[in-house]
Amino acid sequence: MIRQPNRRRVIQAAAVTGGLAGVGLTAACSSDDSGGESSPTLTVAASEVPVGSGLVLDNTYAVVQPTAGDFRAYTAICPHQGCTVREITETEIICPCHSSRFSTADGTVMSGPTDVPLKEAQVTEADGQLTIGPAS
Repeated sequence: MIRQPNRRRVIQAAAVTGGLAGVGLTAACSSDDSGGESSPTLTVAASEVPVGSGLVLDNTYAVVQPTAGDFRAYTAICPHQGCTVREITETEIICPCHSSRFSTADGTVMSGPTDVPLKEAQVTEADGQLTIGPAS
């Protein structure tokens, strides 16, 4: 004899399946950009970074020079949903996906949707070359 599931069993099964799907969706939408890997160390000529702006280096770092000789770098990955920032103005680093804007001075959020700043990277200058790597 084959037993038909009763209403209670159907609802319990749906709740368990829906709960598991929700856990999977939460993990897929996580904004943790660490990925278990460390960021690489990259170099660029200091002369390539425009004063009052910056550039995105290898889709990894946003390197800026707010004033002559003042170099700063941040991860180029927006903490909101992992998009790579693209545009750098005199005062802002802009994510193209949802228009989060970050300060070139310190990586803090100027407008969201994110409320998490860009992570600072380490910049060292020697002989006209900038070496950018993860903050220590």
